[in-house]
Amino acid sequence: MEGKINGILESALYFPDVKSASEFYCELFGFEVLLNSDRLAALRVGGKQVLLLFKEESSVHEIELPTGGIIPPHDGKGPVHIAFSIDRGSEEFWRERLTSRNITIESEVSFNQGYSLYFRDTNMHLVELATPGIWNGLDV
Repeated sequence: MEGKINGILESALYFPDVKSASEFYCELFGFEVLLNSDRLAALRVGGKQVLLLFKEESSVHEIELPTGGIIPPHDGKGPVHIAFSIDRGSEEFWRERLTSRNITIESEVSFNQGYSLYFRDTNMHLVELATPGIWNGLDV
């Protein structure tokens, strides 16, 4: 189909301290840092997506780029949710990895043919690690 959407390229979370948020995600998941600044960190996720970690209220005004163009304002408040896809059968690895870092697993849920682990990051965002099968018809 012409003009089709190929996926989600970027997802954004907002933090009072971008440096500690970036350290949390990089240490826990091994994400590669693509960009690090006072305003944001950009982390490569799974080779296909980018997780943007913005400093809270640092993007509430438009940003004029030296290369031309303007990035419109945006921001987020409160604990939001993000899910990362993990391999089926890796639940025990992630359970041990989280508990060894004193990260509390808030919930574990079976959905359809899949399984999810839930925990909080440094800004109380709800992070989900989900195996294939939680969404019927999506095996990611």
